[in-house]
Amino acid sequence: MPTHADLLKRTADHAIVYLDTIGERHVGAMSSADDLRRQLAVPLPDSGDSEDAVIDALASAGARGTVATQGRRYFGFVVGGSVPAATAADWLVSAWDQNAGVFVLSPIVSVVEDVTAGWLKDLAGLPAGWSTGFVTGCQAANFTALATARHHVLNQAGWDVEASGLYGAPWVHVVCSEESHYTIFNALKLLGFGADRVTRVPADEQGRMRADELARTLAAVTGPTIVCAQAGNVNTGAFDPIDEIATITAAHGAWLHVDGAFGLWTAASPTRAHLVAGTARADSVATDAHKWINVPYDSGVVFTAHPASHRRAMTLSAAYIIESAKERDPHEFVPEESRRGRAVPIYAALRTMGRKGFGELIDRCCNHATRLAARLRADARLEVLNDVVINQVLVRVRGTDPDAATRAMVERLQQEGTCWASGTTWKGMAALRLSVSNYSTTDADIDRTAEAILKVTTP
Repeated sequence: MPTHADLLKRTADHAIVYLDTIGERHVGAMSSADDLRRQLAVPLPDSGDSEDAVIDALASAGARGTVATQGRRYFGFVVGGSVPAATAADWLVSAWDQNAGVFVLSPIVSVVEDVTAGWLKDLAGLPAGWSTGFVTGCQAANFTALATARHHVLNQAGWDVEASGLYGAPWVHVVCSEESHYTIFNALKLLGFGADRVTRVPADEQGRMRADELARTLAAVTGPTIVCAQAGNVNTGAFDPIDEIATITAAHGAWLHVDGAFGLWTAASPTRAHLVAGTARADSVATDAHKWINVPYDSGVVFTAHPASHRRAMTLSAAYIIESAKERDPHEFVPEESRRGRAVPIYAALRTMGRKGFGELIDRCCNHATRLAARLRADARLEVLNDVVINQVLVRVRGTDPDAATRAMVERLQQEGTCWASGTTWKGMAALRLSVSNYSTTDADIDRTAEAILKVTTP
């Protein structure tokens, strides 16, 4: 019978082999769903299998059944890797098995959240007094921010939405870009606003909200209003003119929310911080940490300029919950009660990279994207569709039926295995979308990726 220590060491050995070989393996999954079922879908045993056997089975299936998102040439869905310290810290989080709901359950997680929140606000250029919540990802961050906005604007109108709901409440106008990410609309659906009763403001050819159209839209509405802007379009990487939008929303008295899932962190780059100018004038900001901060899933962050509204929108009390009189109770800023210590891997990542290292990570990814776009643009068969301002590249095959040719190229690329990137549709056109977000990607990886794309592009 293995000891606890033996089992953890065995698991660590499996993990080390996986990470040591991930850089050169086929980037896509190498096992089908049926293959994995044959390995894993055993009858539930009466007495239980040995711990070693279970871990070995999972590691064996995972070697081929995972997508190499930790690898250097995974460019799909704006997915980052995980810097070594963040992975190691996440193991500690699992070993500690702390419930991060209230301070009394886990003083260390509460303090780490407080420290990490300060670092993140500093890196993002947000005021130190803003509130912070650590959630699962940007979907939950957008939900939390917009729940806070709902409370705030209705409270200003004399309505307690937490107590009375939306029945009979004053009408809240919600204004988004036509290019807002779908998680904004999903959050609005979950909050009872409805995904289809949103006013959508036109965007320009790169996906940036048009500030002049926003001004015209707001001039026609009165009463409680929420405006959603975007820092980093998920296809092109383009940024809404946030500073100009902030001036317009402030004049209207509207709440301004910024979805900065990955683009927020250009604030850490000396050469690209101008892209998020004005974000500190917003009322709330949502972002992911498992993208450009390169920590394990699940990890998102929400910031608000209105801590009292944030807490009022999120907090529920119970007689048995022992809340701290002076320390941070994390559950006051998120929708969940029981959850893991998500801030710990972020703390480890930022402390090991430092301010300079994190800024260099952002610049390195952006420079890689520029290099890749230049290599692809030089081939007459391909067309780069976006202005490459950060880490996103959209490329399309030219020809008599470019949509079909592009989709075929995407499929061949994924099967070929040198890299992995996803297909998308941009302005009605099929395209290959490449998102350079991994800390470990090198110039050589970019060159290998370009060669692979050129190889699978038809004459």
